[in-house]
Amino acid sequence: MAFLYEKCTLHTYDESILKDCVAFDCGNPDLNEFFSNDVLNYTSQLLGKSYCFTFDDDPSQIVAAFTISNDSIKTYTLPNARKKKVIAEIPRPKQMRSYPAVLIGRLGVNKNFRNLTGEEKSLGDQLMDFIKSWFIDKGNKTGCRFIVVDAYNTVAPLKYYRRNGFTELFGSEEQEKEYTGIPTNATLNTRLLYYDLILLAD
Repeated sequence: MAFLYEKCTLHTYDESILKDCVAFDCGNPDLNEFFSNDVLNYTSQLLGKSYCFTFDDDPSQIVAAFTISNDSIKTYTLPNARKKKVIAEIPRPKQMRSYPAVLIGRLGVNKNFRNLTGEEKSLGDQLMDFIKSWFIDKGNKTGCRFIVVDAYNTVAPLKYYRRNGFTELFGSEEQEKEYTGIPTNATLNTRLLYYDLILLAD
């Protein structure tokens, strides 16, 4: 995580970021629109909190941005086989019907910072490592077993999350449609994925 930790500074994504920084561009129009026009309203409505890393050599440049909020995995809504997979690492006496999670609602990396040379991990992977570290830190004020994401159902986002240890919450697109109430003939635009933070806990 050298670049983010050594050459960038974390900020809350607030009015000063919008005023002092160049408009964030991760190459995705929907994400760009959110971080330019919707982020403050989203925060003021208590729907999530957004953060960003700015480049120390040029603080007007937003290197990466993300939004997080509270969520849960409700195992009683899952098919039995998927439920068993999700709770496989949870001791039986601790098993519940619902498990605390944090939702990554938005996440993007500035397209001008993606192809850094000399880095072992991409900036996207560094950012995900940072987010994971937040929720296993002993100073974290709340319990959080999982990270969940509703990822765009396209090759690049799914590859990114799988590379970072995420697993589809449902075994197939057909199963996800069935259990989330999406018509079978509809296009599944996103996929639900999860990461078990116990894998990183001491």
